[in-house]
Amino acid sequence: MSDPADTTQKLSPEYLRTLWDITRVMNSSLEYDAVLNSVMDSVMQVTNAQRGFVMIAGDDGELNTLIIKGEDGDDLPGTNYSTTIVREVVRTRQVLLTNNAQYDDRYKAGHSIIMRGLRAILCTPMLIGDRLVGVVYVDTSMQSGMFTQADADLVQAFAGQAGVALENARLYAVAVEKGRMERELQMAREIQRSLLPQTLPQMRGYEISPLWRAARETAGDFYDAFRLSDTHFGAVIADVSDKGAGAALFMAVARTMVRTNAFAGLSIEETVRRTNDLIIEDADSGMFVTLYFSHFFEGGHSLHVNAGHNPPLIYRHDERTVEFLPRGGRAVGWFPDNPVQVVEIQLAAGDVILYYTDGVTEAENAAGDMYGEERLAQIFRDNAHLPADAILANIAADIQVFSGDVPAFDDITMLVIRYTDS
Repeated sequence: MSDPADTTQKLSPEYLRTLWDITRVMNSSLEYDAVLNSVMDSVMQVTNAQRGFVMIAGDDGELNTLIIKGEDGDDLPGTNYSTTIVREVVRTRQVLLTNNAQYDDRYKAGHSIIMRGLRAILCTPMLIGDRLVGVVYVDTSMQSGMFTQADADLVQAFAGQAGVALENARLYAVAVEKGRMERELQMAREIQRSLLPQTLPQMRGYEISPLWRAARETAGDFYDAFRLSDTHFGAVIADVSDKGAGAALFMAVARTMVRTNAFAGLSIEETVRRTNDLIIEDADSGMFVTLYFSHFFEGGHSLHVNAGHNPPLIYRHDERTVEFLPRGGRAVGWFPDNPVQVVEIQLAAGDVILYYTDGVTEAENAAGDMYGEERLAQIFRDNAHLPADAILANIAADIQVFSGDVPAFDDITMLVIRYTDS
């Protein structure tokens, strides 16, 4: 399966703009039919294809064609497509482009290619992790060379977002159909949980461990970590300014924008700046997000940008000291022309960085006292010699001891990155 970074890095600024527009529209509704039509309309607009199909995988894994559209945007009656190509895409989980199917030795013997005179075909899977959600397929019998590699890159990049949007809408529809509207927020929480990284990047010299606990059915916090090249990775922790289903959808958009811009090869400061500008353009929600974004490189070099978020703590192994990284910056989606400052840090073996959200320091006990930065810094220092997951477990346990029976009023999210230099 191709890496998202490999795909999105190929996109031109114009296509990145198109990808943002498509993602924004797809995440603007939880109505399944509306999202489905949005997916198909976007594909047809981007590719100028003669026909387009969206096929969704059922519980048994079989594909069901749910929508077929023609070049004029009208729905088409049931018709055939190249099952040979669709099966190949399902098998390989890879985008497939052929611009002269009539003479392509791989597919020219296909029944539908012969009978319908198909020339150019573009097909890509919609995936959530390794799970196949469906397939997007477009073709034309008008001319060869209809689709470009740029078209394929863009359709592949947005297909992943389409899969998430359709899955969100499907889960919402299930809740409605079962008459369990009271479970909407819980369902939205599961949506958000599915957006958190299922695997973390493996980079020589680094150990990464997260902790995420939602105070309500749907959280406003999120973390992410992703490989950007063979020698560096990105890490982000963020807190959306609201809670509930709206915050979950806003989180999905914010996460997508950070990843899209980072995978496009933008610098760390330009990634934050571009994400802010795009969210500002869609500021009707009134929400914003604080975030702390870092790049880590082999050899311990790191770059950091704070956009209004709680400053992480850094433990210096050689000195046995703990200090806060620089505060400051404005939240993303708050003001246009957001100033961005980059901080460079060189890590030594044994150094550890702790990212956290305000749900940690603002946790309360029965007396109304807050957990606070001072207590967090002390428990972090006492445990910084331990493995990353043990550090998080001990901090979480200390927060529980402090809070007692007082329920958490905000989400608790932490991320530990240890530099081992090994």
